[in-house]
Amino acid sequence: MLLKEYRICMPLTVEEYRVGQLYMISKHSSEQSGGGEGVEVIRNEPHSDPVHGQGQYTEKRIYLSSKLPNWMKTFVPRMFYITEKAWNYYPYTLTEYTCSFVPRFQIRIETRFENGCGDNDNVFGDTATPSDSVCVLDILTDDIPQKYYKESEDLSSFVSVKTGRGPLVEGWRQHSQPIMCSYKRVEARLELYGLQSRTEAFIHRNIRDILLVGHRQAVAWIDEWHGMTVEEVRHYEQELQQETNEKMKNSMKSTGPLSSSRPSFSRSISVTDEASLKKMGIVTSDPADPSDPLKTPRTPNRLNSTPE
Repeated sequence: MLLKEYRICMPLTVEEYRVGQLYMISKHSSEQSGGGEGVEVIRNEPHSDPVHGQGQYTEKRIYLSSKLPNWMKTFVPRMFYITEKAWNYYPYTLTEYTCSFVPRFQIRIETRFENGCGDNDNVFGDTATPSDSVCVLDILTDDIPQKYYKESEDLSSFVSVKTGRGPLVEGWRQHSQPIMCSYKRVEARLELYGLQSRTEAFIHRNIRDILLVGHRQAVAWIDEWHGMTVEEVRHYEQELQQETNEKMKNSMKSTGPLSSSRPSFSRSISVTDEASLKKMGIVTSDPADPSDPLKTPRTPNRLNSTPE
């Protein structure tokens, strides 16, 4: 298991980002859906937890086969998706990702949002993440893959019409007001011997890019969502989810299973059981006991680990 804590600051308040986060996720999911790939929303409903109180539970399927590296495509089936289960008790959230054909794969992301510049070393209130596993991301200066770059989302030149914030300049985290931080404690686990380290490192590289792009967009799109209420953004979320689900349904009908090329044997390894994995020469360990999908998972004991 590879554990990291990511810290991403934004020139927003925690209360503002409650709306901005929902807007950004909904819009981004809609933009990324089409051609048989994207996000399908399975469930989105209120949920209550005895510890965290009232919140929202969502379950999604994320289809992304063409985004995998070539070395991974050789053994991944054509119809491949990640299941995302999220419990949102803002300003605390818990998200889990599992794979449709590898039962020993899991990503767990525990998030807490807090006003400030990201200097809280124990924001989760249990055991501080080792300093060498903490990764501070800068939405202004850190590089993102060129394919994600948009001039309109470049925070070195963006100025908000509604709030007057921006552009950001080097060292902005030390003098910007307001400022908040998104703390994300990420555990990536793939218990398939021979692939574990390489795949866990690949997961964290992609998580870094996704976090940078998403938080940049939340700021760059501020004039689209600033001033909306939580009820209004939830209505916007529901409308986009319906559109996205319909888009996914239509695109998958027209394209069929994902059309990117695979070796011929890849069709025969869409497996979900341990016996089939063993036939492939892949050794697995015992899975965690499955839980009620609506029950907030218990936060596991964390193991110190060395970052990639």
